[in-house]
Formats: sequence, C-alpha cells, structure tokens
Amino acid sequence: MLVVLAASGATWNFLAVRHDRTANPPPGHIYDANGYAMHLYCTGTGSPTLVLESGHGEDFTVWGKVQPALSRITRTCSYDRAGFGWSVAQPGERDAVHIADQLHALLMKANIATPIVLIGHSGGGLYARVYASKFPQDVAGLVLVDAYTPTPLPEPPFAVALDHHSSAEFAFVKTTVALGIARLMGECDSIPDGLEAYAGWIKANECYYPQLDAYVREDRALGDSRKEGAYTGPFGNLPILILSQDTKRPIPAFLSKRVTPKDWLWQADAHDREQAAYLQLSTRSRRVIAAGSGHYIHYDRPDVVIDETTALIQQVRSDDSSVGTTK
Repeated sequence: MLVVLAASGATWNFLAVRHDRTANPPPGHIYDANGYAMHLYCTGTGSPTLVLESGHGEDFTVWGKVQPALSRITRTCSYDRAGFGWSVAQPGERDAVHIADQLHALLMKANIATPIVLIGHSGGGLYARVYASKFPQDVAGLVLVDAYTPTPLPEPPFAVALDHHSSAEFAFVKTTVALGIARLMGECDSIPDGLEAYAGWIKANECYYPQLDAYVREDRALGDSRKEGAYTGPFGNLPILILSQDTKRPIPAFLSKRVTPKDWLWQADAHDREQAAYLQLSTRSRRVIAAGSGHYIHYDRPDVVIDETTALIQQVRSDDSSVGTTK
C-alpha cells in the first residue's frame, strides 16, 4: 500500500510539473551560454540595462512586482541562475565567482549592451558585488536590496525564516516534493499577492524537483561567496543604492514563536549596522530604509525599489551623455 501510494504521488507530481511547464513556457529567450541553456527575460527599452539578480535559491519570478514598472524606465532583464527555472544546472561550484562568470557569459551571448546597472537581492547582492568587482568596466551602478554581507555572523533578523536545512532535513524536504506530499498540502500552488500575472510560471517552478539540488549547492557555497564578497570594493565613485529592510518593525507574526524579543532586537541591530557598512563601498553610496518592509522589499515595498532605482538610473544617465537613448 505504501509503495503504491508513493508511486502514485510521485507520478502525480511529475505529470503536474510537466503540464505546468508545458502550459507556461518561459517568457524571453533561452540562450546557449558556454554550452548550457540559460533563461533571460528582457522587457522595455532604453539604457543602461537593468539586470536583476534574484536571492539565494530563487528564480526570475520574484521580480514580478517591479520589472513591469522598471521596464517603463529602461530595458530591464531578469534571469534564472543555473539549475533554477528554465536554466539547466551546470557543473562546478555554485559560489559567487562562478555565478558571476555564468551571468557574464549569458549577457554577452544575448548581446546586452554595457555598462549595466545590476540589482541584487539577499544572496544575490553578494553575487552582484562580486560581478562588479570582476567586470568593473561593465557596471555603471549597483542596487543592493537587503543584501547579504560578507560577515556571516551575527545572522540578520530574517535568517530564522530562511530554513537553512541540514542534509537530513533537505533529504526529507526533497522526498515530500518528489512524492507529491508538498503538492497535496498546497505548497506547489501558492502565489504571493501581487504576482498573479506570474502565476503560471511560479506554479511551473514551485515543485520542480531539480531546483532543490541547485538550492542545496548554492547553500553549501554560501560561505565561499561571503569570503569572495569580502575581497571586493571599494568601488571608487560608482553609484550604489543600498535598500534595507525596516529593522524597527515589530516581530512578524510568523516568527513570534521562533524568536524572542531580545534576540530579534539584537539581530536587527546587527543587521542594521552591517547594512550601514555598505555605505563605505563607494563615495556615491546612498542608503534608503524601506519603512514597514521585511527582507523582501520588492514584495513589501515595490514602490521604494521602483522609485529609488529610477533615481539611480537618472544619475547614471547624467554621468554619461551616451547612456539613456532608446535602442
């Protein structure tokens, strides 16, 4: 009976994923970057091009609340890192250096004009910082959206919500997905408010089993990514926008039973200091705290991301008369 149920659940999940991915093909284009398929979704026109780097373990859909609006300002591109969404997994390490190299190869293959403005959220902020260090001539500005800092401790106040699993815990999570248990519990069809237009793509990727292995690989390389980020900068007079969550907000309800008020305050103060330290990266760094926002500022306060990024784009355009023409 258990074998039959397991086989039935696994078949159900497999067929559901295949149906969702067939019914919702990826927007944009799939490019062959150094022999590996990578997905890039560009909208809008103008320069500099904005390139959106998703957070640790996430795909292009997380930018659904801001990409349409930013595309009215300039060309805006989101993408799937190797192993996520419609980008195939690649061999080798999943640290910031390798991720930056793969993004660079993708942008070159897609003929994305440089310099770009790179936006990185959470762990993607580390990847963006390393990219700007490796390819400084290609980057005209950085936007760090509550980005991870090179310092691993103390953990920021959102860390308890990220569910960093041990190997045994991850094996359990992967099993629940593979056998259809997660789908039965409704975890494959959950669409965040405001992302209804992306619902098909989110469902196509939510319980796509191979992504879990990609997440584990990025998670295990996070320590190396932090070290690599520590060796980057300062970046001279590069325009840098630091968007930080509101650490003065009350403990979110879903965390109230997992963290004490004392620990929350300690972690929040430490995270605030780490975010403030990003101001030292450039002589033209600017920090904005998104009032009432948690770690996902582009979910909680997309208006702040849109407005402040637009201001940075205008700053970049004023620096270079060749930037800002429609292409």
